[in-house]
Amino acid sequence: MSLKKQYLKSKPVCKVTFRLSANEANAAESAKLVGDFNAWDQRTQPMKKLKNGDFTQTVTLEKDHEYQFRYLLDDGKWENDWAADAYSPSAVSFEDNSVVRV
Repeated sequence: MSLKKQYLKSKPVCKVTFRLSANEANAAESAKLVGDFNAWDQRTQPMKKLKNGDFTQTVTLEKDHEYQFRYLLDDGKWENDWAADAYSPSAVSFEDNSVVRV
């Protein structure tokens, strides 16, 4: 798992690339990036699956904000990003959400 951040000089935004390795995805067929930035919509488009089995997606986020997120594997299992900037208790479960700060 990793988060790659690329700040734009021309706009107050950051392009964040989320990457979930095949090993961390536990052989999932699909993965979705779900979080504050898409209103926790589980119907969002799946992440791109690479030839090596990793999943990746790039999202443009406003600077100076904090966003909670999780990965939804095969539309049934939630997974955190263990390379996240922080973790925050979920308002809907007993688990933590991953946090990215930009």
